[in-house]
Amino acid sequence: MLIFNCTEAASNFFGRVHKGKKITPVEKPPSTVIEDDKGGESAEQWLVHATIVQRKHVLYVIHVPTRYCMIFADAKKADIEGFVKRFTDRWQYGVMRDATQHDAVQWMAPDVMQERFAEGSHEYRLYKRGHRSAQGHIKEIAWIFEDYVAEWGSLPPDEILAGRFDALINGFVRGNKSTKGYSLPDEEMMAHWLRQYCDVDESGIQKARSRRQEIRREIREFEEAQASH
Repeated sequence: MLIFNCTEAASNFFGRVHKGKKITPVEKPPSTVIEDDKGGESAEQWLVHATIVQRKHVLYVIHVPTRYCMIFADAKKADIEGFVKRFTDRWQYGVMRDATQHDAVQWMAPDVMQERFAEGSHEYRLYKRGHRSAQGHIKEIAWIFEDYVAEWGSLPPDEILAGRFDALINGFVRGNKSTKGYSLPDEEMMAHWLRQYCDVDESGIQKARSRRQEIRREIREFEEAQASH
């Protein structure tokens, strides 16, 4: 199940007014602290925040355990189903793009992955609840995003360019208590995805991590060599 924990701004974004009455799909959470939920490891906990950039609604959605983040520009207010479809499509796209670039596809069984992902994402809940640490990361990402938008002169025009920005910010090292120190959100999401949706054991995940780090080194060395010419 997908759990979207909404800040005050996100709660307002998903709500609407009908005949003078406020209607909202955002519910009271089962517990005040995300980590106290009894949903088990199958529940995907995300924090959602909303801002306005260039007079358009922008949603920032960060995975609480890994700090993997996605930005949804020009989001349609109160369109929950549209958001969830856009969210699941982008999440899969981002993970597969990263896996292809870092040779992790070899650990992914397509049939198992699709079945498990469909099973894990067909239900969702919206709760009004925050997460101090993840909110701090969203704040930082929002500053970076707004700087880029100012430089570009517009919001990302399509999902592919938005996905590239996701990839950029998920490649920044972040502090995370869940992983006991500093980590790369894109690498942590890859490990999470292999564990959750591909039935890969910890030994296989470690091999995928090692391969990913090896390719990152090769890319960095190639770029440094190109820069020196």
